[in-house]
Amino acid sequence: MTQRLFSVLLLLSALLLAATPAYANKDAVQFASNIVVPEGQSVHDAVCFFCSVNAKGTIDHDVVVFFGNVHIAQESKHDVVVFFGSVRAADNAAIGHDVVNFFGSVHLGENVTVGNDLVVMFGGLHAADTANIVGNRVAQPIWVFWTPLLVLSLIIILIVREIRASRRRRYYAMYGYPPMPPPPMPPAPPAQ
Repeated sequence: MTQRLFSVLLLLSALLLAATPAYANKDAVQFASNIVVPEGQSVHDAVCFFCSVNAKGTIDHDVVVFFGNVHIAQESKHDVVVFFGSVRAADNAAIGHDVVNFFGSVHLGENVTVGNDLVVMFGGLHAADTANIVGNRVAQPIWVFWTPLLVLSLIIILIVREIRASRRRRYYAMYGYPPMPPPPMPPAPPAQ
């Protein structure tokens, strides 16, 4: 039994020591601190939480942003994905694959190229006439999300209001109205 346990532990330690570590020297990952790629420089991936990405240089792979904005001045060679923020591609910029935006807006300047699909869910799309989107273009405006939600909320409010009014009417029918409080006393005359 001890020899079997020793063999398993020896095998596990050999596997742990032989594991190749992952290197992300060219990735930019930030939390609440903006990522800026200077002109003439590049990063592999840019991932940002509660911050923005301003890429004046090149992004070699993906851009993912939660609660922030993305500005592409030159090129992003793969996907740009944004949740609760905006995507702005400057004139003559290129995005290699897809642009996906949830609850935000996408602004594409003159002669911008999107290599595959453009998806804007519950936000706005503003694209110049010369923007070239190779794949599909899907844009659902924000009212598609909020209108059913508001209608459902109003229905729930009306149902709750009617249930409370019905309970109040039954209470008054069973026990009667509560007694009226006595009228306030008149103020005392001033002392002379």
